[in-house]
Amino acid sequence: MECATYLGWGPESRNPHGVTPWGAGDAPWTELRRLSGMRPSPSLAAPRAALATTALLLVAVAAACSSSTTEPAGPSPLGPDSAKLLEDFSARSFFPANNWWNLDISSAPVAANSSQYIDFISNRTPANPTARRQMHPDFGPPPYGIPYVGVSSDEPLEVVNWTLYGNQSDNGAPGRSVGYPIPRAARSRPNYIEGGIAGGGNSGDRHLILIDRDRNVLFELYATRWNSGASRWDAGSGAIFDLTSNARRPDGWTSADAAGLAIFPGLVRYDEAARNAPITHAFRVTVRATNGYVWPASHEAGNTSGALPMGARLRLKASVDLSGYPADVRRIFQAMKTYGLIVADNGSDMYVSGTMDGRWDNDVLNPAFHGLDADDFEVIQLGWGAPP
Repeated sequence: MECATYLGWGPESRNPHGVTPWGAGDAPWTELRRLSGMRPSPSLAAPRAALATTALLLVAVAAACSSSTTEPAGPSPLGPDSAKLLEDFSARSFFPANNWWNLDISSAPVAANSSQYIDFISNRTPANPTARRQMHPDFGPPPYGIPYVGVSSDEPLEVVNWTLYGNQSDNGAPGRSVGYPIPRAARSRPNYIEGGIAGGGNSGDRHLILIDRDRNVLFELYATRWNSGASRWDAGSGAIFDLTSNARRPDGWTSADAAGLAIFPGLVRYDEAARNAPITHAFRVTVRATNGYVWPASHEAGNTSGALPMGARLRLKASVDLSGYPADVRRIFQAMKTYGLIVADNGSDMYVSGTMDGRWDNDVLNPAFHGLDADDFEVIQLGWGAPP
């Protein structure tokens, strides 16, 4: 029983901001009255018999919810282990301090052709010389953004069947059996996989991101789908990263992302934005087309003349005034000044990736991000920071 949907609280009854469409949120109670035979009363006190019936219904619904597709509220048993959707990792750092995701680029030189790259992103032409491209938060409440799951080292491993890039995918973590630690809940519960559909569905990028909190290992899958007919997980590609290492993918290899990079460390996460501390890593950004790749990327996804390469980095200009933004938004934008945005996939221009999290407020995020555009950024020297 999909209890949240049954009572009118499911994703199909919510707008992108996560607000119920009913004026006072009374639709669930109307449904309970219908089920119990309880008639509307002008009094605040309902008849005792009806209250008793309603109470029994609430108990039954609660029992159904406890075993349905509702997300875990915290680390809770899912089989023999403990998995947590959107686990709070704000007190932890991922990858070494000198990793490309954590590299302070505030003093990095600007690329000689930075303005030409910005013109390309803005789609600025002689016929349209004033075109500007707004920045956009590619995340928010479900189904917007990319979720992640923290798992224990005891999570059973699931062998994944590769459907696209098996020859560039990792079958398992070094020193461990083949497989990815995918919780069983991801088969039947929504919001574990990008797109929000239980089991992944059949379209979209459908990233599934898993962090082994005990071993410091990151598992990422692209085009993920639970194949119920074959009782197996299918995915287009998969990559595994040691979160204590600076090892890159082999040159020419993809990952779960087009650039061959990890996705998770480049997400704007709610737990970090809400914490009263600086965000200390770069963010993932997409542009409509790319041209080859540069360090730290390892894979290309196009050769469009004039476009940025995969792995290029944009930096929010130091002159941009952040004083008028809320504290959590300031933390996000300050990270763009200090660590920048790394081009990691083809998509919409200036779409910054973040987590799919019901706590985001798009009434705050959208106007804040839309207040900045490509002209507020500069491209730093391509490949800057690469080891000699």
